[in-house]
Amino acid sequence: MTKLISAAVMASVLMMAAAYAATFTMDEKFLTPPRGMATIGDSHGDIAVSPVGEIYVSVQGGDRAGIQVYSAAGRYLRNVPGGPPDLHGFIIARAPNGTPNIYGVSRLAQKIVQLTLDGRVVLEIPASAIPDQYKKPEAQAINLTGIVVAPGGDIYVSDGYGLDFIHRFDKTGRYLSSFGGKGAPWNFDQCHKIAIDTRFKPLRLLCTDRRHFRLVHMDLEGNVIGTYADGLRMPSALAIYKNELAVGELQGRIAILGLDGKVVSTIGTNENVDEIRTNKAPPDIWKADRFYAPHGITYDAAGNLLVTEFNQFGRVTRVKRN
Repeated sequence: MTKLISAAVMASVLMMAAAYAATFTMDEKFLTPPRGMATIGDSHGDIAVSPVGEIYVSVQGGDRAGIQVYSAAGRYLRNVPGGPPDLHGFIIARAPNGTPNIYGVSRLAQKIVQLTLDGRVVLEIPASAIPDQYKKPEAQAINLTGIVVAPGGDIYVSDGYGLDFIHRFDKTGRYLSSFGGKGAPWNFDQCHKIAIDTRFKPLRLLCTDRRHFRLVHMDLEGNVIGTYADGLRMPSALAIYKNELAVGELQGRIAILGLDGKVVSTIGTNENVDEIRTNKAPPDIWKADRFYAPHGITYDAAGNLLVTEFNQFGRVTRVKRN
C-alpha cells in the first residue's frame, strides 16, 4: 500500500535536503584589522550585519575597543562613536520607527542599551528595572549575556552569567515579566544567548542552555515547548537563515541544524581539548580550517556566516556558502 505524503511534509523534506546540500568554506583572514593592529582586539562579544551589509563587531579591549564596523568586503571603516566596550550580546534590528538600531546588553555596566547605528543613545534600561527577586544579592546583581527583539518591539534579555532568568520589556523599556531560571520546567544552567525562531508559526523563543549542551524552545510568554536539540558542544550563539539554524559552540565547532533540531553538517570542528573553550588560543596556533571558541554568529543576506570567537586577541572568520 502506497503511503501518501502531505504537501507540508514534502516541503519540509525538501528543505532538509537543501540544508544537507549546503557546504561552506572558512576564511579566517576575511576581516582586515584596524591600521596598526595585528588582530581586532580582546573579544568576548557578538557580531551582526546591518541592512546595507556592514559588519559590526563588539570588542572589549585593545586600541579600538567598542563596536568596530567593517565593510561587506571586510575592510575596517570606523568605530561606532561611544559604543560600549562590554556588549556581550547585541543584534541589529528594526526599531519601532523602522530604522535599524543596535540592541545590546552591556554586561559589566548592568544595563540594556538601544543605539542608532551612528551611536546615538535611544534607550537605556538599568538593572534597577528588574525586580530584586531575580537578581543576585551582590554588586554584580545581573550579568546579562543575550538579547532579542520580537516583531512587536518587545525586548528579551538573558541573565546567562547570573541566575538564568529571561527578562521581558516593551519597546519603551517598561518591565513586563521574567521567566526561566534554574528551576523547573526551564532548568537552565547558563542561558547564554537567545533568538527569535522565525522558522515556526507562531514564533518561538530559542535559548542556548550552554552547560546542559542543549537548545530549548519556548513560546513568547516563556512557556517551555521542549528541548529542541541536545548533545551539542556548549552552544553559545544562534543565527537563522531561511529554515537553517547555525549554532556557535564554545567547544570549537559550528553546527548547522535542520528544522527537526538534528545536526545536518558541522564546520571547523576542533578536537584538541587544550585549545577549545578558552580565550587564550594565540594567533600562532590558529588553523584556517578550525574554530577555538565561537561566541557570536550571524548570517549575511547571502547566507554566509560570520563568526567571532571568545579570544583575548580577537578572531573573526567568514564562512562562505558554496
